[in-house]
Formats: sequence, structure tokens, C-alpha cells
Amino acid sequence: MPKKFIKRLLPDHQSIKNNRALKVFGTILHEPNLWHLNRKSAAGAFGIGLFFAFWPVPFQMWLSAAAAIPCRVNLPLSIATVWITNPFTMPPIFYGAYLIGSTVLGTDSQAFHFEPTWEWVVNSLSTIGPAFLLGCGICSVVFGIAGYYSLNWLWRFSVRKAWQARKLKRSQNAA
Repeated sequence: MPKKFIKRLLPDHQSIKNNRALKVFGTILHEPNLWHLNRKSAAGAFGIGLFFAFWPVPFQMWLSAAAAIPCRVNLPLSIATVWITNPFTMPPIFYGAYLIGSTVLGTDSQAFHFEPTWEWVVNSLSTIGPAFLLGCGICSVVFGIAGYYSLNWLWRFSVRKAWQARKLKRSQNAA
């Protein structure tokens, strides 16, 4: 079942309430709906987390938390989902976003060599920046929506399967 699987992966709400980075949200983190795990809150949190995972900014977790709170979706799942883009997965994911953006813009993808300098970043914004940012925006929307509907479907499928198993078990016990 997705609920049991998700609960095993998520940190407890007390550790997130005590997180120093999330103290900016104040007592609103004590809202019980932010910690409840059901189909609607899990699917919404997964969609929000995937949406912000494709944003090339260093504060994705804060953005995800800031969106999860007014939407009243599961806060820990929303924050955890952002980590799909981590230091190991960011290069291929963001390169794929760049390729999508360059395809949509109709430009040729340019070969580039990454240099960890501020000059390289500023120069890259004018050359590969538009395609990269457009690709990130497209991926953000597409994967956010797909994640929402996929988790919603998976949750319904597992509940339906559990009901069928219970029904079969009852019929076997009655016979």
C-alpha cells in the first residue's frame, strides 16, 4: 500500500517542526492537515514536490513547503519529493531540461563545458539560459501534473486491490 510505504520513508513531523530552516513558517506548522496522509494530500504533495524539483534554485525545499502549507497537503512528502533532484541526479535531469527547451525553441543544442565560476554562469545565461529555463519550466509543469495523477491512480489502484483481496478472503472463509 502506498500509505505504509510513504510513511516508512518520511521523517516524523516533530523533526520537521523542529527544523531550523522551516522556523520561518512559525506555528502554522502545527496544522494537523499538513501531517495527515491520505490520497488527496499525498497526491497533492507529490505534485508540488515534483513541480519545484525542476526549478534550478538552491531553496527548492522552502518553495515546496511554502506551496504545501496553503494547499493543505502533506508537508513532509512535499519536501522529500523535491530531493528527486539531488547532487547526483541534477546534471542529467537539467541537461534533459536544456535539451527539451532547445527543441521547443528550435535552436541547436550547444556544446558547453561547465566551469564553477561566476563568469561562466553569467555568460551561460545569455547563451544556453533561455533554453535551459524554458525546459525547466516545461518539465516542472509536466512532471508536477503527471506526478499528481500518477500517485492518485496508484493510491486508488492499491486500495481497490486491497478491497478485492479482502473480498476474496471473506468468500473463502464463508465457504
